[in-house]
Amino acid sequence: MVEGGMKCIRVLLFAFNVLFTLIGIGLIAGGAYVQINLKGYSEIIGGQFSAAAVFLIILGVFIFMIAAFGCCGAYKENYCCIMTFAGILVIIFICEMAAGIAGFIYKDKVDEQISKLMKESIKDGKALDDWNKVQQEFKCCGVNSSSDWETSVNASFPDSCCSDGGKSPTCKHYDVGCYTELKEFVKDKIVVIGGIGVGFAVIQIIGILFACCLGRAVKKEYEVV
Repeated sequence: MVEGGMKCIRVLLFAFNVLFTLIGIGLIAGGAYVQINLKGYSEIIGGQFSAAAVFLIILGVFIFMIAAFGCCGAYKENYCCIMTFAGILVIIFICEMAAGIAGFIYKDKVDEQISKLMKESIKDGKALDDWNKVQQEFKCCGVNSSSDWETSVNASFPDSCCSDGGKSPTCKHYDVGCYTELKEFVKDKIVVIGGIGVGFAVIQIIGILFACCLGRAVKKEYEVV
């Protein structure tokens, strides 16, 4: 059994895995929060943004299994388990960094994609319920203006464009388009995902260091024996 400073590392690694479990809960909760908030707009902006939230939920569940594996390795002082745990953390960390870099490179294309999807959803007229929700919630009309609805199958804007919801004979439609409002809404949710990911990555580095230190101590003990 490892003694001295390495015994402290063992305790810290065990505590880290408890924290890791809490992170898993945080990832699941964060993913669910984003998924619920974007659910009503999937027909307008597509499903790729909510897919990131689903990924967080899946990752959170995966974290539970990794944490259990790490706790087992730390408790039994099993070199193979400890180093496998560290290796899994390294792989996840690399994937997170790759995803973060890709997100930074393509962040400008997100704006273009949202605008394109919004215009297409107006033309085909299949997302009217979602558009009604967006226009009523954000008090806006069309993508950039009410004239965008002239390209729809009905060639006119719905009652949700009206400030009174179409209750009066004369409609005073909202002057602003929904593109900017919806874009900022989606970006806010992406920031939540990014913030969770960055915090998780920092904690991972600590876990990798603890696991490597403990694994090295266990290996030395085996070599002495």
